[in-house]
Amino acid sequence: MVRSSLPSQRHAELNSQVSESAIRREAHSHLPPSCCQANARHCAHHAKTYSTQQPPLQNHEIPRSHLRPFPTFRATPVLLATGASHLAAFPPRFRALQHCYNNKLPPPPLWVGMLGLVPSSSSYLLYRRLAAVRTFSAAAGSVNMAARSALDEVTDSGAFDRSPSTFRNFVSRDSSARFPAVPGRYHLYVSYACPWASRCLAYLKLKGLDNAISFTSVKPIFERTRETDDHLGWVFPATGDEDPGADPDPFNGVKTVRELYEIASTSYTGKPTVPVLWDKQLKTVVNNESSEIIRMFNSEFNEIAENPGLDLNPPHLQASIDEVNDLVYDAINNGVYKCGFAKKQEPYDEAVRNLYEALDKCEEILSKQRYMCGNQLTEADIRLFVTLIRFDEVYAVHFKCNKKLLREYPNLFNYTKDIYQIPGISSTVNMEHIRKHYYGSHPSINPYRIVPAGPNIDYNATHDREKYSL
Repeated sequence: MVRSSLPSQRHAELNSQVSESAIRREAHSHLPPSCCQANARHCAHHAKTYSTQQPPLQNHEIPRSHLRPFPTFRATPVLLATGASHLAAFPPRFRALQHCYNNKLPPPPLWVGMLGLVPSSSSYLLYRRLAAVRTFSAAAGSVNMAARSALDEVTDSGAFDRSPSTFRNFVSRDSSARFPAVPGRYHLYVSYACPWASRCLAYLKLKGLDNAISFTSVKPIFERTRETDDHLGWVFPATGDEDPGADPDPFNGVKTVRELYEIASTSYTGKPTVPVLWDKQLKTVVNNESSEIIRMFNSEFNEIAENPGLDLNPPHLQASIDEVNDLVYDAINNGVYKCGFAKKQEPYDEAVRNLYEALDKCEEILSKQRYMCGNQLTEADIRLFVTLIRFDEVYAVHFKCNKKLLREYPNLFNYTKDIYQIPGISSTVNMEHIRKHYYGSHPSINPYRIVPAGPNIDYNATHDREKYSL
């Protein structure tokens, strides 16, 4: 969680919308006299009433069923994490409401109305204000803004909408550049589970850069990144033996990827994602966009690469690579997430349709040539591979992409085995981390974190792709 002082301009904006007294008047207006009792007694009454009617809420969320009646704002669960010293300034209803949240009890509908679910302008402003504030800190006079994750990126229509990466600096072969391509300066933070990070790790191995650019993998399962909020994200193990394949942060000593982003930018409130290309000298994030990192690895580090002759983005295939990338990214790479994170039937149906249309197209292309852009391995193949290798093991079950398995596509399946068997690639695939991460990190999809038993595919098995290179 990033700690930063709330800008005075934002203070003025909020105060111009609605004052504290207006909030309190609005709160009182939606509570009958019988409910204006001492907070402990008041909350005990509702705790008794609601604990027998509904299961406890997770992460202090207001049930979405309560959020639907008021359609003029996005139905995002409100999280109240008000500091105790500041809480005393609120009337008993707010303190009682806080008690319900702290004990994972659903708020009575009467209080939900107080949070903006009644059609009045002042209660809407109340909702907006409470939704904007995460944690007050009276001692520091600051506001903590909760970090975001992919699960926060669902639109009102129920569709998943991935936000763009934010650190977009470029490492250059030019020695005078701010980020010059020199050995030992950069570190790559990855997760073996993450397909976006795995494509970068694949490039590191294929280009022979793993001696010039060090890397560390985080633990596979999301964990709490801070005690003061409910954000789940990438964390480092305490020791290298805790989760084989994952290691502690060797340079900054941080416990979470979130902390890396906070070192780079104290005002960062976006998603603390991997991959992270880290500058050890300047102690900052150079880039966290995988599609740009792999192009840097391909072209800018050749002077220190062990395999500089490998060009995965050759000029004569650039147009074809870009065309395949456009097909694969939205419908397949990101498409499986659109299926898995969809919260309504219509966006899920659309995502599944687009996914399988794209897979059918790839199957057709691979019926005529060894790789996606001809008989030469390119960037387009690595970008497709990282999704295919996870498809039957995870996406078919966890993300409900079960219309057709990868194994039912003979060309795509053999193609996946072909790429897996390229020297260096298999070391970037840790199926144990992959399975643990997906089945253990999304409680809204798999609340009991049960990991399915199969299918345990042997990607070292014989394939038939050499026939296209003859």
